Amino acid sequence: MLTIRLQRGGRTHMPIYTIVAADSRKPRDGRFSEKLGQYNPHLSEGEVLNVKADRIKELLATGATISDTVKSLLKRNKVTLN
Repeated sequence: MLTIRLQRGGRTHMPIYTIVAADSRKPRDGRFSEKLGQYNPHLSEGEVLNVKADRIKELLATGATISDTVKSLLKRNKVTLN
């Protein structure tokens, strides 16, 4: 099953997360099928999240699931998926 989730990158104590569409059976930082955005918790509030909202909507319509963390990030940054 395809899952939209975070993949950790960056360096020690300075993480940068990539929002990816990956098979739920793959490891967190393993192979993914598509890069959908980026989350940097160290930037100011308006610059924290870059995301392809239209592509996420398409994937959700085809049956992909979204992780709770990504869902709360999108909600906090007022990205609508409806």
